Amino acid sequence: MPISPQQFTALEGAVNRLASESVLATAGRDDGLVPSYSLAAELCELCATEPVLHQPLKALLAELEKCLDTAQPFSVTLLDRLHRTIEWLVPALACVQQGKPVNPFETPAAAVPAAPGAHEKSDVLMALNLEENKELLAEFYPEVVDHLQQIEAALLLLDQSADNPEALNSIFRSFHTIKGNAGFLGLVPMQTLAHEVESLLDLARNHKLKLTSPIITEILRSRDTLQLLTQQVGTAMETGVEPSTVIPVSHLIRAVKVFAVPDGAAPVAPVVPFPAEVSAEAPIAATPAAPATPASVEVPVQAQPETAAPVAVGTPGVTPSVPAPKATATAAAAEKSGSSGATVRVNTEKLDSLMDVVGELVIVQSQIMESARSIAVAGSPLHRNVAQLSRITKELQHTSMALRMIPIKQTFQKMERLARDLARSCVKKVQFATAGEDTELDRTVVEEIADPLVHMVRNSMDHGLESAAERLAAGKPETGTVHLSAYHQGSNIVIELRDDGRGIDPEKIYRKAVEKGVIAPNAVLSRDEILALIFAPGFSTAEKVTAVSGRGVGMDVVKRNIDRLRGKIEIDSTVGKGAVFKIKLPLTMAIIDGLVVRVGTDKFILPATSVLMALRPTREAISTINGTGEVMELRGKIMPLHRLHRRFGIPADSEKPWEGIVVIIEHSGKTSALLVDEMVSKQEVVIKNLGSYLHGLSGVSGGAILGDGNIALILDPAAILQAA
Repeated sequence: MPISPQQFTALEGAVNRLASESVLATAGRDDGLVPSYSLAAELCELCATEPVLHQPLKALLAELEKCLDTAQPFSVTLLDRLHRTIEWLVPALACVQQGKPVNPFETPAAAVPAAPGAHEKSDVLMALNLEENKELLAEFYPEVVDHLQQIEAALLLLDQSADNPEALNSIFRSFHTIKGNAGFLGLVPMQTLAHEVESLLDLARNHKLKLTSPIITEILRSRDTLQLLTQQVGTAMETGVEPSTVIPVSHLIRAVKVFAVPDGAAPVAPVVPFPAEVSAEAPIAATPAAPATPASVEVPVQAQPETAAPVAVGTPGVTPSVPAPKATATAAAAEKSGSSGATVRVNTEKLDSLMDVVGELVIVQSQIMESARSIAVAGSPLHRNVAQLSRITKELQHTSMALRMIPIKQTFQKMERLARDLARSCVKKVQFATAGEDTELDRTVVEEIADPLVHMVRNSMDHGLESAAERLAAGKPETGTVHLSAYHQGSNIVIELRDDGRGIDPEKIYRKAVEKGVIAPNAVLSRDEILALIFAPGFSTAEKVTAVSGRGVGMDVVKRNIDRLRGKIEIDSTVGKGAVFKIKLPLTMAIIDGLVVRVGTDKFILPATSVLMALRPTREAISTINGTGEVMELRGKIMPLHRLHRRFGIPADSEKPWEGIVVIIEHSGKTSALLVDEMVSKQEVVIKNLGSYLHGLSGVSGGAILGDGNIALILDPAAILQAA
């Protein structure tokens, strides 16, 4: 019985996901072993009617099962078999679909003969002479990281405009530089793989080979493996211990050699794309992340503007009619950012130390101003000098903050890559566009926002966008659109993810939340509160779990990470039209715009982003509901009233709410009222971490030293509302 079109589509998806697991798998570790076994079993079942496909898959499944039964990690041999099976399976599937004979697995299709041992010698432990080459490796590591970023950006442009000479030459130069430097340092796997890709690119530069989407995918996979090897260098410099794990590259070298055939010389078999399948239990990233240390930031002397361009992605072999990127955008992405201006590479620890010192200076300056007000007459020399000190301190503070600011471009680039891979995995046609890539945020914020964006893009493309057939039936273009942008809004940065998919159905969310016990069957919630339920742990409306999403873990991670950044997320959706997610984040993690309030003799700081208003309520607006507690009515809406002095067990001046001040705070679509004695001021404060004695105090996220020298606790509205 021949394979049906539906089975063939399922086979392609399973092979894509297995290819992803194979790229992330490493000899000596069991990461990806269970998913690989599950996918191999799925492929065996789908190929049961085709013995020529079934037998090699059955053998692979037996090897994977043996590893699981004996609790053994991936071996080099098993990884090699896994990679060879995937490389053989794609052209084999194409032959079956076209009714052509399939080459047996023992002789992989379109294989290029190689010298004996040529591949094997590349799968060796990467030796690093840390003692002799410490300084050279310290220079080598950040340079390679920069080149790998440029390679990925330019490859995504080439995927849309394969005849772009600027991007092609940029990639060639980067691989050539990596090869040369790796060879000088004796890093054999890096040198060998970079050399093979460089040879492939040279054919394209000389117009002997046309770069197709499968070839670009293979170069991206090689780039990812080079990044893993680079991580080994960074980890070795950090720990002082040489690598102990072999990262195989021979399968990539074989695949590159398959493509490195001039046009007309021989047919080229397609290679499996890399769709980023990852375990739901672990933090995910679109591409392997570089180690945290040795960390450094390039501080530009002169910035160079760049232009964002849409990137269209879709199923292999499909051409979404999208205008080619402008030459200016290509040049900006292909060349090193800020290449026309001088930069200095600074260790991030030094920047953190500078921020701490400047923070202390700001505190002392505030204390001097308070003292000057009590002893100096307005217009006196002391008063003028203190005012001048204040201006200089403020300028120094802003300058030091700017040194920590980096563009969000690199994170957006990862999302473009993720969208490209997911489009092939989900078999959907997607146009992915970005805007505001040059928007700058604190380095910590940029690093922490990557994981939430990955989850959101995955959900948008898997759950949000319909298939081409569904879109056509609904009167939409068959190509879906996902737009990621960043822009300033007041003192915050907004990151917005918008799609034109099926949207979020509040009724469906409500029913699912009741079914899972997240809310009571008779709960009365506003539309915003219902939409916020998608962030509940374990919540998912997916009908089935896919390799991309549906486990109910991702959006919980999104919420947790954004809360940690003191940000908030808003959702707007229209069923059948699409959804918009807006993440509002502070510019920096070192300083907060806060509202200072007083309760008795103690002062607290509320993040300004969480405060909606402050007012003195009327006696009639306050009431008590049995089983609920005190509530306040405001413009027809009932909200809970929390007394801050009871929360912290301290005396207060105002026991009656109508004699004090009520601050209305909002978080995750929920509003509540906090009773305080007085509104003191609104000011920027330098955040200080609490000591071990107060660490983990519920409802408190940090502390700050005010201008009068007193300490105020910074409140965490989310924790306060959750505890209440």
